[in-house]
Formats: sequence, C-alpha cells, structure tokens
Amino acid sequence: MSVGLTLLVIVTILVLLGVCRGVLDKMGLTDRQALALTAALFIGGLIPDIPLGGNVYVNLGGAVIPLGICVYLLVRAGTAKERVRALVGAVATGLLVYWLGRFMPDEPEAIVIDPNYVYGLVGGLTAYLLGRSRRGAFVAGVLGVMGADIYQAIELRAAGINQALHLGGAGALDVILISGLTGVVLAELVGELIERVTRGAQRDESRVFEHGHIRRKDGQ
Repeated sequence: MSVGLTLLVIVTILVLLGVCRGVLDKMGLTDRQALALTAALFIGGLIPDIPLGGNVYVNLGGAVIPLGICVYLLVRAGTAKERVRALVGAVATGLLVYWLGRFMPDEPEAIVIDPNYVYGLVGGLTAYLLGRSRRGAFVAGVLGVMGADIYQAIELRAAGINQALHLGGAGALDVILISGLTGVVLAELVGELIERVTRGAQRDESRVFEHGHIRRKDGQ
C-alpha cells in the first residue's frame, strides 16, 4: 500500500475516534462527510488512471476528488481574503515544488528520502505559511502540487517531448495527499499553540499580585 493510501487509513481511524472533530469543524466538514471523502479518495486511488486523450490521464482519487474538495473548501471559506490567500499559496507551492523538481535526482536511491515525500512535505509547509487557515493550507497544498505537474507537462511538450501526463496517478497521489495533509496538520498545531498562548496571556492580565496575594483586577 502506498504512503498516500496509508495516510487515508490513518485519517479514517482518527476521525472514527473523534480526534479530528475540531479540525473538521474549522474546515466546514462533518465526521460523515470526512469519512465519505476518505473512502472516495481511497477507492479512487485504486482505480486505474482514466485516459482523457492527447496522452493525458487523470486519477479519480489523486486528482478529480481532491480538486472537488478544494472547490468545496474555497466556496465555504469565511472571507474573500482567505480564498485569495489559499490561491496565492497554491501558486507559491506549485512554483517551489516545480523548482525542487529541477534539482532533485530522478533516482530515489540517490538520496535518503524519496523525492515524492520531499515535494509533499515542502509543499505542505509552504501551503501552511501562505494559506494559514486549515482550509487554505489544504487547498494550497493540493492545487500547488497539481499545478506543478501540469506546468512541467506543458514545458516538456513545448520542447517537443510528448511525455504522458498522469494527473494524480502513480506517486502524484502520495505527493498531493502528503502536501495537503501536512498543511492542515501544521495549521492545526500552530493554531492551537497560538490559541493556548493567547488564553494564557488573557488569564495573566486579568490577575494582579498585591500584598503577597494574587487577586483578580475586578477585586475578587
């Protein structure tokens, strides 16, 4: 089983255990919707790539369904600013992943970690930094990786190389899921940390130390 499909199994287990409820609420998804989407991604990832003609193939679990999720999340975004941030993050993520592809070795044996995982992790980090919200980070991570694949295919064809484009197929499924999920996890962890620090600061400001005792500013 690939890393991408393994991640989907892990996410499914976490959703069933209720661990992801807070994240799903902030992304505008219910537990049932999340389970349905992970099942669709898993099953779609097992289906052979669908030919679209012109030597272009698309994978349901690695491209069509993730793209649909991104559209849904963009529509559900709270503000236009969040949508713009997610799309800007997608462009930046795509450019960085494309740039990495120019310098990473083609053979996985040449480096310690598989290049696909590097693309996914770097893409997820970039997506979080620019997408910020959970929704924005997922959208930026997924669309960025897909955009990098498409741009590379266009570049090759412009150079006269008619290489097949497999959107979401093969290792692309792993990269897309790693990138999107990494962005969401980082947004959740950092978001929770900031919220806790803010709550702690507010509690500290509401109390004062006076005459050897800690009391509330309102005199209680």
